Amino acid sequence: MLVLPIQDFPDTRANGSEINRQLRPKMRRTFTLAKSWAEAYRKSDPSHAWDLQMLVTLTSILPIFLIIALGLALRKGGIPSTEFWNVNDKLVYWVLMPCLMFNKVSLAELNNPNLIPYAITLITGFFVAVAFGVTIAWMNGFKAAQGTSILQGCARNNAFVALALSASLYGPSGFEYAILASAILIPVTNVVMVVLLVMALQPGKRSNLPLAILRDLIRNPHIISITLALAVNQLIGTEIPVLHELTRILGLSALPITLLAVGANLRVKDMAASASALFFSFVGKMMIFPATVLALGLMFSLPPTLLIIAVIYAMSPTAASSYTLARQLGGDAPMMAAIVTLQTLAAVATIPLTLYLLEWVV
Repeated sequence: MLVLPIQDFPDTRANGSEINRQLRPKMRRTFTLAKSWAEAYRKSDPSHAWDLQMLVTLTSILPIFLIIALGLALRKGGIPSTEFWNVNDKLVYWVLMPCLMFNKVSLAELNNPNLIPYAITLITGFFVAVAFGVTIAWMNGFKAAQGTSILQGCARNNAFVALALSASLYGPSGFEYAILASAILIPVTNVVMVVLLVMALQPGKRSNLPLAILRDLIRNPHIISITLALAVNQLIGTEIPVLHELTRILGLSALPITLLAVGANLRVKDMAASASALFFSFVGKMMIFPATVLALGLMFSLPPTLLIIAVIYAMSPTAASSYTLARQLGGDAPMMAAIVTLQTLAAVATIPLTLYLLEWVV
């Protein structure tokens, strides 16, 4: 058997954790070098650099989708148990993600001159996607239950996927921009979706709609964490010793656990929807929403990194919580499951391709 010596590890009994600890920085430097090489090669010979650039992009984001696939495989295999995944969803929703968002938003730089055009770009893209979903559902004669599922498929975002992709591609700064996108869109999305779904599916409750919306906002842990974070950001402006360390530690575990939960929540067996419903929701989510964001971002001259992260957020697949909302309010839950599953699977191809194309636009 041929044994190759490893530099800096003359003792063959060196354990795996020590090897991993010392090699990790070298691996990061190698990946950074590959990205720099791709950029230099593209500038020197643009006609032949597309394959290398695509490889670098895929290398950055493929682990995200592999974690999602692992979550699906674990749940289908009953590992560790179905009850675990149900409890895990609650842990992510009520504890981990609110801690992550509080920690990052409370320390974010909110004096950035690009923040307002960034917010306008994202919110306008969201409302254009909403308008597309409502119009398509009405023009094609879908019933209210099906129409609201198409609407959610066009306009809602899986913030967890967007956060993970942004962090993988652009590091801490990209992650902070994605957190700000979440802080901007989560309150808007919750209010608009609850209003439209209640009006379409439960017209008898319209008189109590303002109270229902207020109750939903007060109980939403993400909105609570964002509100508290903004207050701390503006009133204190610095770390609160114990609180920020606590939320930082909990927040570190949020993304990997959340990505596993995204995969575990894919309901492949529950997929039941017409081809037209799947097609229209795909067009709204993967084309209309990101195209609007891209056009506005270019118009506002957003910095390239900020613009690309806005597009990533816009075309991230529909949130798995859309299934729960559809089921609670009387929407077409099987159709919603099909839309979420299709978009999550399609994102494996559409997001890398879009990122590659954006490299030539911005």
